[in-house]
Amino acid sequence: WTLPPAGSVVWCGSTLKTSVPAIVGLAFAAALGAVVLFLTMGNAGGKVPGPAQLQVLARVATAGASTAGAEKATFAAGCFWSVELAFQRLPGVSKTQVGYIAGTTPSPTYEQVSSGSSGHTEAVEIQFDPASLSYRDLVQVFFEIHDPTTLNRQGNDRGTQYRSGIYTHSEEQAKVAEEEKANTQKALGKTVATEIKPATTFYAAEAYHQQYLAKGGQCSRTGTKDNIKCYG
Repeated sequence: WTLPPAGSVVWCGSTLKTSVPAIVGLAFAAALGAVVLFLTMGNAGGKVPGPAQLQVLARVATAGASTAGAEKATFAAGCFWSVELAFQRLPGVSKTQVGYIAGTTPSPTYEQVSSGSSGHTEAVEIQFDPASLSYRDLVQVFFEIHDPTTLNRQGNDRGTQYRSGIYTHSEEQAKVAEEEKANTQKALGKTVATEIKPATTFYAAEAYHQQYLAKGGQCSRTGTKDNIKCYG
C-alpha cells in the first residue's frame, strides 16, 4: 500500500481526485454527519462485527461470487438498511436487495409496511454461491447481527415490520434454520422469537432503499470489517 497522490482522498479502498477546498468541505460534512449520528443513534460508534461475521469476512475474497448454481436466502432482522450492508460484505454473496415479505397486501408501499397494515416485514433477499458460502454461515451471521429474542422490535424500532424472520426456499434451508435457532436459544439462554416460514412473494422495496447505507458512504466492499452505523 502506498500513500495516495497529493490532492486526493482515499474512500473505501479507492482514490478520489479532489481539491483542497473539497477536502475542507468533506471534513465539514463528516463533522456534521458525526453530530447527526450522535443525536439520532444510541450507539454512534456503530455495530461491531461478531465472531461468525469475522470468520466469514476473513475468507479470501475471489474476483466475484459465482452466479452459476447460485441460491437464494431471505432474512428479516429489523431495519433492512443495516442488514443488507452486513450481507453485502460477505465473500460469496453476489447480490442483495431489500424488500417486503410475509404479508397480505400485494405490492405494498413502504408507508403501508411501516403502518403495519400490510402485514409484511422488512427483509433482505440474498443471492449467494453455496460453493464458497454455506446457508448455515448465512444463518449464523443473521442471528449475530440482531437481537432475535425481542418480539416485533429491534432497538428503538417497534412494530411487526421489524420482526425477526427466516424465510426458507427449500426443506434443507428450513432444517438448517431450525437447528441454528435451537443453537442460538441454547447459547443465549432465552427464548428466540424468530419466525421460520417458507418464503412467499418478495416485493422489492422502492429504489431509494436499495443499498441505502452503501450509497450514503459506508463501505460495502467484500471483506470489509468496519462498524455498521444504522442511520437514515
